[in-house]
Amino acid sequence: MRVFGISDLHLSLGGSDKPMDRYGSMWVRHWEKIEARWRERVRPDDVVLVAGDHSWGLKMPQVLPDLEFIARLPGTKVMGKGNHDMWWHGNGKLQKLGLPDVFWVQASTFSRGGLHVAGSRGWSLPGTEFCQTEEDQAVFARELERMKRALEMLPTDGWRMAMTHYPPLLSDLRDTPMSRLFQDFNIRQVVYGHLHVGHLARAFQGTHAGVEYRMVSCDVNGFEPVEMVEV
Repeated sequence: MRVFGISDLHLSLGGSDKPMDRYGSMWVRHWEKIEARWRERVRPDDVVLVAGDHSWGLKMPQVLPDLEFIARLPGTKVMGKGNHDMWWHGNGKLQKLGLPDVFWVQASTFSRGGLHVAGSRGWSLPGTEFCQTEEDQAVFARELERMKRALEMLPTDGWRMAMTHYPPLLSDLRDTPMSRLFQDFNIRQVVYGHLHVGHLARAFQGTHAGVEYRMVSCDVNGFEPVEMVEV
């Protein structure tokens, strides 16, 4: 079983008025690139961690075609919440959609075989220009606590990973409350998204304090899932 990561698909197949080609020619009919490259790489017995910002839709009638598109792709899809996923109203309600091979992780975990994944959305990091207000700091504190609760639920054996939408650290800010949490819980790998091609200078990818971090936003990685590990 191989484990892949991808994020920020930003689909609008259900009619939401947010075509991604406004952000550059690479985004023209980008869902076709995602599907083709996903099918080339991922086998039915693989797991894909999809780290948020799945759909531009605001309500389920707009969102469902995007989720069904993801569900039809090979592998088991483990879905994390992004900042644009305004339609996400609880893991349990989403699981009742009955989408095949799709699991929802927000302040919760996913396990299969020797793979164990904890996930929560995250928020902009304190000490950056994006987290200056008391409200932002309160949101970050809540997400930090949600991630901690998820990490506490992980089995102690196997390959332990975490998935978050927001960067848990940056190239110029590596020692953060979130990165320290991953160290404390002996996480092997972390996948995250949120940042795009124009933000690569801020993205940290590599190993810090024994934890490997990969930024898996689809436009940064040629619209294909990034292979993380084989378990």
